[in-house]
Amino acid sequence: MLESQTIKHMVEDGCADSVIPLLNVRGTILSMVIEYLKKHVEAKTTEDDLKNWDVDFAKLGQDTLFDLLMAANYLDIKSLLDLLCQTVADMIKGKSPEEIRQTFRIQDDFTPEEEEEIRTETPRAF
Repeated sequence: MLESQTIKHMVEDGCADSVIPLLNVRGTILSMVIEYLKKHVEAKTTEDDLKNWDVDFAKLGQDTLFDLLMAANYLDIKSLLDLLCQTVADMIKGKSPEEIRQTFRIQDDFTPEEEEEIRTETPRAF
């Protein structure tokens, strides 16, 4: 069974006669996807071993994590997408909006005055 719904549909639709184009996925990221998929089809891997392996696998630098997340989304590999989304969610959990912006290098769209106004109007959000 093909894990990647994108590739599965290409094969079923006859779009993959000799080459499957993966223009949105770099080679290094594709090799990580293949490593993940191989590990998940190994018959001798127990559920606990697989969970531990997944945790170690998802310990990535932020750029690699997001490239892999985009590849999992593009290739439509649900189990990998779920793992990586949970990893990002864990990075966010318990952080203030400012800490989240720092973690993910997100620029604040608001001036200090606008942010203060929003904090005053919606204190529950902060």
